[in-house]
Amino acid sequence: MPNHLSTSAILSHQLSATDPDNPMNWPLYRRVYASAVSWAFAFVVAFGLTVYTAGISEVAAKFNVSTTVAILGMSLYLFGIHFAPIYTPHVAERVGRSIIYLTCLFLFALFTLGAGLSTNFGSLAVCRFFAGFFGGPCLVLIEGTFADIWSAETTNTYYSILGLASYVGAAVGPIVGGFVVAAKGWRWTQWVTLMITLVVFMFGVGISESYGREIPRRRNRRRGLAPPHQPPAESGVTLRQMARITILNPLNMMFTEPVVILITLYLGFNFAVVFQWFITVPVVLESVYGFTRQQAGLAFIAAVVGSVLAAITTILIEQLIYRRTPKDRRATLAIEYRLIPAMFGGIFITTSLFWVGWTAKPTVRWPSPVLGTMLYVWGSLSLVISFVAYLFDAYPPAGTLAALTLAATVRLLLAGVLPLVILQMFTNLTGAWALSTFGFISIALLPIPWILFKWGPILRARSKYSQRMMSSNMQMEMPNATMEDTSSAMPLADSVA
Repeated sequence: MPNHLSTSAILSHQLSATDPDNPMNWPLYRRVYASAVSWAFAFVVAFGLTVYTAGISEVAAKFNVSTTVAILGMSLYLFGIHFAPIYTPHVAERVGRSIIYLTCLFLFALFTLGAGLSTNFGSLAVCRFFAGFFGGPCLVLIEGTFADIWSAETTNTYYSILGLASYVGAAVGPIVGGFVVAAKGWRWTQWVTLMITLVVFMFGVGISESYGREIPRRRNRRRGLAPPHQPPAESGVTLRQMARITILNPLNMMFTEPVVILITLYLGFNFAVVFQWFITVPVVLESVYGFTRQQAGLAFIAAVVGSVLAAITTILIEQLIYRRTPKDRRATLAIEYRLIPAMFGGIFITTSLFWVGWTAKPTVRWPSPVLGTMLYVWGSLSLVISFVAYLFDAYPPAGTLAALTLAATVRLLLAGVLPLVILQMFTNLTGAWALSTFGFISIALLPIPWILFKWGPILRARSKYSQRMMSSNMQMEMPNATMEDTSSAMPLADSVA
């Protein structure tokens, strides 16, 4: 329910509305296939991140390192993904999406193989970092692919579906890992990831290019024609411009843009807490309730359920609002309505942190903390869907790319850091007070979606990244460009979920 099309959708419309090569005009089976491929690619990268956690204790024993050092195998993977939002848009602008999908998944498979063959922790750490580095674009590009193919009139709806790829992939990782490690050892976490990756790669070999600027270029090459005339990419043409859009502007937004600051803080906190569960849930269930490794892994079924509930409720909310809005007003419906899932999602997050913190003890049966974790995931994904969909159209293209890049890189960085200290927090504060600390922080963050719902339009209008300011800056840099040229020249939706 946007007030204008998201940028990747606009880019698809550089092809005429009746052009059969326009992704939105593809036959349904072709659109579903391309979406399924991008979903599967993102799923396997997320799976590879968390399946490793089932073998952390064995890694520590095998390489004679501490548990905290062994956790680096997960954190370094996240730090590798951290760079994807910075470089992926620029590569996609030059070669399209399909080549990146296939090349990066192949390189991801090679470094996963290297991790499984590692004979010391140093080589394992390096391979895990580069597995994340090359797998990251698959998590980044899925947003652009969905925006290319599906109508932007229901942004929350399609983002709910694509958001499931990373959340379900991450949740399934420890479920499978618990059984694999118990039966075969930690190296099989990498072998299973490699096998799934190869199946997904074969499934995705036939994926079509969906990026609206790349399709005409390839079509002209096939016909032996000169490259089509296209306006300069708003993601930058020179290295200086590219660095400004995905490095300098995001850093500037971190200190000057209230909307971006608030969303980045909340998403960063949210992701940090999400990934500490992969460390603390097995520890608590095994130490407090005597769970086996397999049983502790099965507890993450609750996370899968929470993810599905988040997607369903977010879709229902958007569809209800969309259908209750008269057709002549849908195109101008304020994007602040996308924040509604974040409003209840924040309440779920706060409630679950105190719930799990004070019920994970021998006197309370194990379903209580497990259900509390499900509630957290439900709220967490609702928050991500809501905020990222909101940022899709919060600014003109270049500003949106900078905002999404900042939000993605910060939350990935924090997600990698907190697991490295979470066991010390549980030891020094106890689990109840460690999670309560997060609970109190979440209370302070709880008003953010409500604040943005009321004052978001004012804050965005006053921003130096508003349409008026961005158009002025763009015309100073490219005086021969028209407003139409500069409004449809960048791959917006290339950012991590």
